Amino acid sequence: MFKNLNSESKTVTGAAIILAGATLASRLIGVIRDRVLTHYFGAGPVLDAYFAAFKIPDLIYNLLIVGALTAGFIPTFTKLLDEKEKNKRAWYLANNLLNILAISLIFFCSLGIIFAPALNKIIAPGFSGYNLVRLTAFTRIMFLSPIFLGISMIMGGVLQSMRRFTLYAIAPIFYNFGIIFGATAFVQAFGENGLAWGVVLGAFIHCAIQVYGVWQVGWKYKFYFNPKDADTARVGKLMIPRTLGLAISQLNIVVVTMLASFLPAGSITVYNLANNLQAVPVGIFAIPFALAVFPLLSEANIENDASKFVGHFSTVVRQILFLIVPSAVLMILLRAQIVRTIYGTGQFDWNATIATSDALALFALGLIAQALIPVLSRAFFALSNTKTPFVIGVISELISIICSLLLMRTMGAAGLALACSIGVTINLVLLWTNLRAETKTLNEGEIFSFLYRICIAAFAMGLITQFAKQPLSRFFNQQFFWGIFGQGLIAGLLGLGVYGLVCYFFRIPEFMNLKKNFEKRWLKMRNINTTEIIENIE
Repeated sequence: MFKNLNSESKTVTGAAIILAGATLASRLIGVIRDRVLTHYFGAGPVLDAYFAAFKIPDLIYNLLIVGALTAGFIPTFTKLLDEKEKNKRAWYLANNLLNILAISLIFFCSLGIIFAPALNKIIAPGFSGYNLVRLTAFTRIMFLSPIFLGISMIMGGVLQSMRRFTLYAIAPIFYNFGIIFGATAFVQAFGENGLAWGVVLGAFIHCAIQVYGVWQVGWKYKFYFNPKDADTARVGKLMIPRTLGLAISQLNIVVVTMLASFLPAGSITVYNLANNLQAVPVGIFAIPFALAVFPLLSEANIENDASKFVGHFSTVVRQILFLIVPSAVLMILLRAQIVRTIYGTGQFDWNATIATSDALALFALGLIAQALIPVLSRAFFALSNTKTPFVIGVISELISIICSLLLMRTMGAAGLALACSIGVTINLVLLWTNLRAETKTLNEGEIFSFLYRICIAAFAMGLITQFAKQPLSRFFNQQFFWGIFGQGLIAGLLGLGVYGLVCYFFRIPEFMNLKKNFEKRWLKMRNINTTEIIENIE
């Protein structure tokens, strides 16, 4: 089955469609995952400990793996691909880096398991008693997951470099299935610790799928361990600023968890649930385009073709804005309907709904910045410039931490969400101005003209959505799931319809292309010879 899913993508749009489709499925499964968690445990001490337990394993994983992968490995591996030599240098790099990072992960994760009690007193200083014991048990189990995810992400980097995105894209779906299985079956078998074992199961499946994909395109495992290898050293050199930048980002996450541990029980859960929801449109609309365009930006830089580089960048930015601007507006206006529909079951009460909705609205203020930062960062990485994103990341994360300290006192978890939006917005502005300084132009005229028109469309959409909510509440019983879901769905669809009409009026290229592709598919469906199909079936 997986063999047919590992073909090469020929275009950015095609790759983005694959990534977006798989990401959509993964995010939907992720929503189901969170619904299962909130149904059984609500916004309380168990999920607070569960979400807090991710922080240190994620810190190690991000520092050792993500920095190397996004900043150094993919551009270097891409340069080494040579079919005449059967990609020997590229495979050597992959195996060498895989072994170095896997051994490093095993070492640091072992230390994490040993010192988890002391580390958790730093991560969640507001925890005490049994909840601190629970957090330690969760953390120790979850320290197994970075090892599998680290191997998986190196394999995923190979698949991205070779423009084989499907298996890379579907791996997170199975990761979420593992967590769901843990929250149901494993909890029955192992008690609360089953939540953590579900994370480990998901990480293992995530890894297995991508190892299979890389093996299929010619990789064979060999043990190399040569940190002095020139290509490996180049990856290390490129990853240092990126890793430091991730360290600052992870520090922000740790600080937020520390601060939230002093807030009322459930605050860590509220913050993470709202963060997961705002990440859905970013994951569906932004990350796929950023991943798909990264190899092309790297190729344009290798060819020293500045116009091609800027062309790829500006096209992807417009495509992301076309999708993310209406998403931000709908998320703000329909926040209560979204949260109640997704999480409003079992132990998740109305107070938790209100708190999560407030945090979601404030996260949505920074949604455009969240969506564009991955593309901007990868543009710098493609230029082999990891220092600038690092410095900017330090500045923006420090501002975010300062804002968190100031806002949490009066706004609670919602204040932490607002601080995040402030930080990412500053990050966006600084990344944009510095990238423009390097490239001389980013086609801002086209982008800002485009943004002006879709903002008008989004404003019209927002008015219709807001005014539709009240009359719709009279027809849908707001005491039940289907009533809240129906109100939000119809109000949102009416708004999106207006957004489409205004985009059509302005002849926005992204919308016209979408309409054209839809019409082509519809005509193909209508022109199918049904008699021929029946005859073939018979």
